[in-house]
Amino acid sequence: MHIAVCIKQVPDTKNVRIDPDTHTLVRQGVESIINPFDLFAVEAALKIKDETQARITVLTMGPPQADEALRDVLSRGVDDAVLLSDRAFAGADTWATSTTLAAAIRKLGDVDLILCGKQAVDGDTAQVGPEMATLLDVPYATFVKKIQMLDGGDLKIFRQTDEGVEIWKMPTPSLLTVIKEVGEPRLPSLRHKMRAKKAEIPVWGAADMGLPPESVGLSGSFTQVVRVFSPPRRTDRVLIQGTIEEQAEQLYRHLKEAKVPGL
Repeated sequence: MHIAVCIKQVPDTKNVRIDPDTHTLVRQGVESIINPFDLFAVEAALKIKDETQARITVLTMGPPQADEALRDVLSRGVDDAVLLSDRAFAGADTWATSTTLAAAIRKLGDVDLILCGKQAVDGDTAQVGPEMATLLDVPYATFVKKIQMLDGGDLKIFRQTDEGVEIWKMPTPSLLTVIKEVGEPRLPSLRHKMRAKKAEIPVWGAADMGLPPESVGLSGSFTQVVRVFSPPRRTDRVLIQGTIEEQAEQLYRHLKEAKVPGL
């Protein structure tokens, strides 16, 4: 079995900055971390590898510095890594990102299972996984908390919902987005750290995957950030203090003065 895991390097939340011209996140020169949810996807893949000797390839789209994220997961036991890096990819929305990642999956050619974290902490859209599955025309499931391999290559997956847990049987190839319940990410080992340090990580650009520049990055995005601003500070707030009875009386008086219907 060949498993592809898609990860993302995101800005550390302490260092988030917005480009005033493009209104996108500034990534160059900003301290970054691996999207925490993606580490659960890596762990899910490694668990399957422990049981089946599957091969794992991790993909990430980003600037050259995203190479650090790939070496991190290689140090945890991942077999191969590919960096998708091209100036044409800059400013991509979820659709353009999915287009690029799907093209990379096609280029790999023999992928049986695609794993992603449930969402990225910088955008919080949870759209890339399902969009990739749509572009690749494979079935998918979201919010997966447990994965079991069945005889014949099918999957038994446990999916968390607001009502409880759903149990699905899925064929391969398919795509799953996972949640933290899938397992605590393992730490890097010394042996894998040594291998990761020496690993040659291929870099694929748009041309390597047969993607026209207008289909990726800002040019290939259906959504663009037009303006970024903070909401105006409210000056009409009233602090209600006192006992519960006093607070209730003050609230009633303020609502009545505001001429709220029914009072």
